Amino acid sequence: MMAALDIDVQGEIRHNEPMSRHTSWRAGGAADTFFVPASVADLAAYLRQLDVDTPIFWHGVGSNLLVRDGGIRGVVISASRALRQLERTDNYRVEAGAGVPCTQLARQCIRWKLGPSEFFAGIPGTVGGALAMNAGAHGGETWERVESVRTIDRSGETHERAPAEYTVGYRSVTGPANEWFIGASFRFEPDVIPSLETLNAMLERRKATQPLGLPSCGSVFRNPEGDFSARLIEAAGLKGHRIGGAEVSEKHANFIINRDKASAKDIEELIEHVRQTVLEKHGVRLVHEVRIVGEPRP
Repeated sequence: MMAALDIDVQGEIRHNEPMSRHTSWRAGGAADTFFVPASVADLAAYLRQLDVDTPIFWHGVGSNLLVRDGGIRGVVISASRALRQLERTDNYRVEAGAGVPCTQLARQCIRWKLGPSEFFAGIPGTVGGALAMNAGAHGGETWERVESVRTIDRSGETHERAPAEYTVGYRSVTGPANEWFIGASFRFEPDVIPSLETLNAMLERRKATQPLGLPSCGSVFRNPEGDFSARLIEAAGLKGHRIGGAEVSEKHANFIINRDKASAKDIEELIEHVRQTVLEKHGVRLVHEVRIVGEPRP
Protein backbone atom coordinates (compact mmCIF):
# COMPACT_ATOMS: atom_id res chain seq x y z
CA MET A 1 0.00 0.00 0.00
CA MET A 2 1.23 3.50 -0.80
CA ALA A 3 2.06 5.94 1.96
CA ALA A 4 -0.76 8.26 3.02
CA LEU A 5 -0.76 11.59 1.24
CA ASP A 6 -0.92 14.44 3.75
CA ILE A 7 -1.57 17.45 1.52
CA ASP A 8 -2.93 20.84 2.56
CA VAL A 9 -6.36 21.22 0.94
CA GLN A 10 -9.81 22.63 1.68
CA GLY A 11 -11.61 19.47 0.64
CA GLU A 12 -11.88 16.13 2.39
CA ILE A 13 -9.16 13.46 2.40
CA ARG A 14 -9.92 9.94 3.62
CA HIS A 15 -7.45 7.07 3.87
CA ASN A 16 -8.29 3.37 3.34
CA GLU A 17 -11.78 4.35 2.16
CA PRO A 18 -14.01 1.36 1.27
CA MET A 19 -15.05 1.74 -2.37
CA SER A 20 -18.12 -0.39 -1.65
CA ARG A 21 -19.55 2.87 -0.26
CA HIS A 22 -19.01 4.56 -3.62
CA THR A 23 -20.14 2.05 -6.24
CA SER A 24 -23.68 1.07 -7.20
CA TRP A 25 -22.72 -2.62 -6.90
CA ARG A 26 -21.89 -2.06 -3.21
CA ALA A 27 -18.78 -4.23 -3.54
CA GLY A 28 -15.03 -3.77 -3.72
CA GLY A 29 -11.94 -3.03 -1.65
CA ALA A 30 -10.52 0.20 -0.25
CA ALA A 31 -8.84 3.15 -1.95
CA ASP A 32 -5.51 4.13 -0.44
CA THR A 33 -6.62 7.77 -0.53
CA PHE A 34 -10.03 9.23 -1.39
CA PHE A 35 -10.14 12.98 -2.07
CA VAL A 36 -13.27 15.11 -2.38
CA PRO A 37 -12.15 18.58 -3.56
CA ALA A 38 -14.03 21.67 -2.37
CA SER A 39 -13.60 23.53 -5.68
CA VAL A 40 -11.78 23.37 -9.00
CA ALA A 41 -9.05 25.57 -7.49
CA ASP A 42 -8.73 23.14 -4.58
CA LEU A 43 -8.50 20.23 -7.02
CA ALA A 44 -5.81 22.01 -9.02
CA ALA A 45 -3.80 22.74 -5.87
CA TYR A 46 -4.06 19.11 -4.79
CA LEU A 47 -2.90 17.80 -8.17
CA ARG A 48 0.09 20.16 -8.18
CA GLN A 49 1.25 18.72 -4.83
CA LEU A 50 0.92 15.05 -5.81
CA ASP A 51 4.01 13.02 -6.59
CA VAL A 52 4.22 12.48 -10.36
CA ASP A 53 4.26 8.69 -9.85
CA THR A 54 1.07 8.56 -7.78
CA PRO A 55 -1.71 6.75 -9.69
CA ILE A 56 -4.91 8.80 -10.05
CA PHE A 57 -8.39 7.42 -10.57
CA TRP A 58 -11.32 9.74 -11.31
CA HIS A 59 -14.64 8.82 -9.68
CA GLY A 60 -18.17 10.06 -10.37
CA VAL A 61 -20.98 8.16 -8.67
CA GLY A 62 -19.64 4.66 -9.34
CA SER A 63 -22.61 3.56 -11.41
CA ASN A 64 -20.54 1.86 -14.11
CA LEU A 65 -17.67 0.62 -11.98
CA LEU A 66 -16.41 -2.60 -10.41
CA VAL A 67 -13.55 -2.19 -7.94
CA ARG A 68 -11.73 -5.45 -7.23
CA ASP A 69 -11.53 -6.68 -3.64
CA GLY A 70 -7.90 -5.63 -3.19
CA GLY A 71 -8.85 -1.98 -3.72
CA ILE A 72 -7.24 0.90 -5.61
CA ARG A 73 -3.67 2.05 -5.16
CA GLY A 74 -2.90 5.76 -5.23
CA VAL A 75 -5.61 8.42 -5.14
CA VAL A 76 -9.30 8.34 -6.03
CA ILE A 77 -10.63 11.82 -6.80
CA SER A 78 -14.39 12.30 -6.41
CA ALA A 79 -16.23 14.89 -8.52
CA SER A 80 -19.34 14.65 -6.35
CA ARG A 81 -19.05 17.99 -4.55
CA ALA A 82 -17.00 20.53 -6.50
CA LEU A 83 -18.14 20.00 -10.09
CA ARG A 84 -21.89 20.52 -9.78
CA GLN A 85 -22.40 23.79 -11.67
CA LEU A 86 -25.27 23.80 -14.16
CA GLU A 87 -26.24 26.94 -16.08
CA ARG A 88 -27.76 28.06 -19.34
CA THR A 89 -25.28 30.27 -21.21
CA ASP A 90 -27.41 31.32 -24.19
CA ASN A 91 -30.57 30.30 -26.03
CA TYR A 92 -29.36 26.80 -26.92
CA ARG A 93 -26.28 26.11 -24.78
CA VAL A 94 -25.83 24.65 -21.30
CA GLU A 95 -22.67 24.42 -19.18
CA ALA A 96 -22.55 21.39 -16.88
CA GLY A 97 -19.90 20.27 -14.41
CA ALA A 98 -18.61 16.70 -14.45
CA GLY A 99 -20.30 15.96 -11.12
CA VAL A 100 -23.84 16.82 -12.30
CA PRO A 101 -26.08 13.72 -12.42
CA CYS A 102 -27.35 13.11 -15.94
CA THR A 103 -30.93 12.89 -14.66
CA GLN A 104 -30.56 16.39 -13.20
CA LEU A 105 -29.23 17.68 -16.54
CA ALA A 106 -32.20 16.14 -18.35
CA ARG A 107 -34.81 17.61 -16.00
CA GLN A 108 -33.27 21.09 -16.02
CA CYS A 109 -33.02 21.14 -19.82
CA ILE A 110 -36.69 20.23 -20.00
CA ARG A 111 -37.51 23.16 -17.70
CA TRP A 112 -35.50 25.38 -20.05
CA LYS A 113 -37.29 23.78 -23.03
CA LEU A 114 -34.00 22.64 -24.56
CA GLY A 115 -33.98 19.44 -26.60
CA PRO A 116 -33.29 16.75 -27.46
CA SER A 117 -32.31 16.17 -23.84
CA GLU A 118 -34.66 13.54 -22.40
CA PHE A 119 -32.22 10.71 -23.19
CA PHE A 120 -29.83 11.98 -20.49
CA ALA A 121 -32.33 10.74 -17.89
CA GLY A 122 -31.62 7.18 -19.02
CA ILE A 123 -27.91 7.46 -18.16
CA PRO A 124 -27.37 6.31 -14.53
CA GLY A 125 -24.30 8.41 -13.79
CA THR A 126 -22.73 11.86 -13.98
CA VAL A 127 -21.82 14.15 -16.86
CA GLY A 128 -18.14 13.27 -16.37
CA GLY A 129 -18.79 9.56 -16.71
CA ALA A 130 -21.07 10.14 -19.70
CA LEU A 131 -18.32 12.14 -21.42
CA ALA A 132 -15.68 9.51 -20.65
CA MET A 133 -17.59 6.67 -22.32
CA ASN A 134 -20.01 8.47 -24.67
CA ALA A 135 -22.89 7.11 -22.65
CA GLY A 136 -26.29 6.98 -24.28
CA ALA A 137 -29.88 5.91 -23.85
CA HIS A 138 -33.13 5.87 -25.82
CA GLY A 139 -31.41 6.63 -29.12
CA GLY A 140 -29.31 9.58 -27.94
CA GLU A 141 -25.57 9.76 -27.18
CA THR A 142 -23.67 12.27 -25.04
CA TRP A 143 -21.15 13.47 -27.61
CA GLU A 144 -23.88 14.27 -30.15
CA ARG A 145 -24.63 17.29 -27.93
CA VAL A 146 -21.04 18.28 -26.95
CA GLU A 147 -19.79 21.63 -28.21
CA SER A 148 -16.66 21.77 -26.04
CA VAL A 149 -15.21 20.15 -22.93
CA ARG A 150 -13.12 21.36 -20.02
CA THR A 151 -10.37 19.16 -18.63
CA ILE A 152 -7.71 19.26 -15.95
CA ASP A 153 -4.31 17.58 -16.14
CA ARG A 154 -1.89 16.17 -13.58
CA SER A 155 -0.19 19.53 -13.10
CA GLY A 156 -3.51 21.20 -12.25
CA GLU A 157 -3.74 23.08 -15.54
CA THR A 158 -7.19 23.39 -17.12
CA HIS A 159 -7.90 23.12 -20.85
CA GLU A 160 -10.79 23.93 -23.17
CA ARG A 161 -11.00 21.32 -25.91
CA ALA A 162 -13.10 20.77 -29.02
CA PRO A 163 -14.77 17.47 -29.98
CA ALA A 164 -12.35 17.21 -32.91
CA GLU A 165 -9.56 16.55 -30.39
CA TYR A 166 -11.23 13.26 -29.40
CA THR A 167 -11.97 9.99 -31.12
CA VAL A 168 -15.53 9.13 -30.21
CA GLY A 169 -17.23 5.80 -30.87
CA TYR A 170 -19.92 3.58 -29.42
CA ARG A 171 -19.31 3.70 -25.65
CA SER A 172 -15.70 4.76 -26.18
CA VAL A 173 -13.81 8.06 -26.09
CA THR A 174 -10.06 8.62 -26.46
CA GLY A 175 -8.25 11.94 -26.26
CA PRO A 176 -5.29 13.71 -24.64
CA ALA A 177 -3.57 11.52 -22.06
CA ASN A 178 -3.53 12.29 -18.33
CA GLU A 179 -6.47 14.68 -18.49
CA TRP A 180 -9.86 14.35 -16.82
CA PHE A 181 -13.17 15.93 -17.72
CA ILE A 182 -14.35 18.64 -15.33
CA GLY A 183 -17.22 19.94 -17.43
CA ALA A 184 -18.73 20.47 -20.85
CA SER A 185 -20.78 22.82 -22.97
CA PHE A 186 -23.79 21.14 -24.59
CA ARG A 187 -25.68 22.55 -27.57
CA PHE A 188 -29.33 21.77 -28.18
CA GLU A 189 -31.57 22.32 -31.20
CA PRO A 190 -33.77 25.40 -31.71
CA ASP A 191 -36.66 23.43 -33.21
CA VAL A 192 -36.75 20.54 -30.69
CA ILE A 193 -38.92 20.99 -27.60
CA PRO A 194 -38.35 18.27 -25.00
CA SER A 195 -41.23 16.63 -23.21
CA LEU A 196 -41.55 15.91 -19.50
CA GLU A 197 -44.10 13.27 -20.43
CA THR A 198 -41.53 11.56 -22.68
CA LEU A 199 -38.94 11.67 -19.91
CA ASN A 200 -41.37 10.21 -17.37
CA ALA A 201 -42.37 7.49 -19.84
CA MET A 202 -38.70 6.60 -20.30
CA LEU A 203 -38.20 6.37 -16.55
CA GLU A 204 -41.33 4.25 -16.13
CA ARG A 205 -40.19 1.89 -18.90
CA ARG A 206 -36.79 1.64 -17.23
CA LYS A 207 -38.45 0.89 -13.88
CA ALA A 208 -40.60 -1.81 -15.47
CA THR A 209 -37.79 -3.58 -17.37
CA GLN A 210 -34.73 -3.20 -15.11
CA PRO A 211 -33.99 -4.42 -11.55
CA LEU A 212 -33.57 -0.92 -10.15
CA GLY A 213 -34.20 -1.87 -6.52
CA LEU A 214 -31.07 -4.06 -6.29
CA PRO A 215 -27.36 -3.15 -6.43
CA SER A 216 -26.10 -3.32 -10.03
CA CYS A 217 -24.07 -1.28 -12.52
CA GLY A 218 -26.74 -1.02 -15.20
CA SER A 219 -25.91 -2.75 -18.48
CA VAL A 220 -22.81 -4.90 -18.10
CA PHE A 221 -22.11 -5.51 -21.80
CA ARG A 222 -22.24 -3.32 -24.89
CA ASN A 223 -24.75 -4.35 -27.51
CA PRO A 224 -23.05 -6.09 -30.44
CA GLU A 225 -23.83 -4.66 -33.85
CA GLY A 226 -27.30 -5.68 -34.99
CA ASP A 227 -28.21 -7.48 -31.78
CA PHE A 228 -28.75 -7.06 -28.05
CA SER A 229 -26.57 -8.48 -25.30
CA ALA A 230 -29.62 -9.16 -23.13
CA ARG A 231 -31.19 -11.32 -25.85
CA LEU A 232 -27.99 -13.34 -26.31
CA ILE A 233 -27.55 -13.86 -22.56
CA GLU A 234 -31.16 -14.91 -22.06
CA ALA A 235 -31.01 -17.26 -25.07
CA ALA A 236 -27.92 -18.85 -23.51
CA GLY A 237 -30.05 -19.80 -20.51
CA LEU A 238 -28.18 -17.57 -18.08
CA LYS A 239 -31.00 -15.66 -16.40
CA GLY A 240 -30.83 -16.38 -12.68
CA HIS A 241 -27.34 -17.94 -12.87
CA ARG A 242 -25.36 -17.24 -9.70
CA ILE A 243 -21.77 -17.23 -8.55
CA GLY A 244 -21.53 -16.52 -4.84
CA GLY A 245 -23.76 -13.55 -4.10
CA ALA A 246 -23.82 -12.30 -7.71
CA GLU A 247 -26.71 -13.15 -10.01
CA VAL A 248 -27.75 -12.55 -13.62
CA SER A 249 -31.02 -10.67 -13.24
CA GLU A 250 -34.24 -12.50 -14.01
CA LYS A 251 -35.74 -9.17 -15.05
CA HIS A 252 -33.04 -8.01 -17.49
CA ALA A 253 -30.33 -10.43 -18.58
CA ASN A 254 -27.72 -7.70 -19.21
CA PHE A 255 -27.82 -6.76 -15.52
CA ILE A 256 -25.79 -8.54 -12.86
CA ILE A 257 -27.11 -7.86 -9.38
CA ASN A 258 -25.56 -8.10 -5.95
CA ARG A 259 -28.15 -10.49 -4.58
CA ASP A 260 -26.47 -11.47 -1.32
CA LYS A 261 -23.30 -9.69 -0.15
CA ALA A 262 -21.43 -10.49 -3.37
CA SER A 263 -17.71 -9.87 -3.48
CA ALA A 264 -16.17 -8.11 -6.45
CA LYS A 265 -14.58 -11.48 -7.28
CA ASP A 266 -18.06 -13.09 -7.45
CA ILE A 267 -19.23 -10.38 -9.84
CA GLU A 268 -16.15 -10.46 -12.06
CA GLU A 269 -16.26 -14.27 -12.30
CA LEU A 270 -19.93 -14.11 -13.28
CA ILE A 271 -19.17 -11.48 -15.95
CA GLU A 272 -16.52 -13.78 -17.42
CA HIS A 273 -18.79 -16.83 -17.21
CA VAL A 274 -21.51 -14.98 -19.13
CA ARG A 275 -19.01 -13.78 -21.73
CA GLN A 276 -17.59 -17.27 -22.27
CA THR A 277 -21.02 -18.95 -22.40
CA VAL A 278 -22.36 -16.51 -25.00
CA LEU A 279 -19.20 -17.01 -27.07
CA GLU A 280 -19.60 -20.80 -26.95
CA LYS A 281 -23.34 -20.84 -27.67
CA HIS A 282 -23.67 -17.96 -30.14
CA GLY A 283 -20.14 -17.29 -31.43
CA VAL A 284 -20.46 -13.65 -30.27
CA ARG A 285 -17.70 -12.09 -28.18
CA LEU A 286 -19.38 -9.67 -25.78
CA VAL A 287 -17.42 -6.60 -24.67
CA HIS A 288 -18.18 -5.35 -21.19
CA GLU A 289 -19.31 -1.78 -20.77
CA VAL A 290 -18.56 -1.69 -17.06
CA ARG A 291 -15.09 -0.50 -16.03
CA ILE A 292 -13.17 -3.00 -13.89
CA VAL A 293 -10.33 -1.50 -11.84
CA GLY A 294 -8.12 -2.16 -8.85
CA GLU A 295 -6.24 -5.11 -7.43
CA PRO A 296 -7.45 -8.62 -6.64
CA ARG A 297 -7.51 -9.58 -2.98
CA PRO A 298 -4.04 -10.86 -1.97
